[in-house]
Amino acid sequence: MFHPRFAPIVFALFMAFFMSGIMSLVVTTINIGLVDDLLLRWLVSWPMTFAIAFPTIMVVAPMVKRIVGRLIMQELSAEE
Repeated sequence: MFHPRFAPIVFALFMAFFMSGIMSLVVTTINIGLVDDLLLRWLVSWPMTFAIAFPTIMVVAPMVKRIVGRLIMQELSAEE
């Protein structure tokens, strides 16, 4: 298990892993179609997309959290 202070890094790692895998598979399939070596080509491209996705998420996630925090209404207290 990880210390809670590492939560943003662990989140970014998993988010980058899944999103880069899905997106690289979809884009590779769109670009070359359902060819015999699709799996091999996807497995070659996935690490490159992950290398871009992970640092991007590390930079963008805090900004997105702030934006979402401003867009979401706060709960009203029981007194109001």
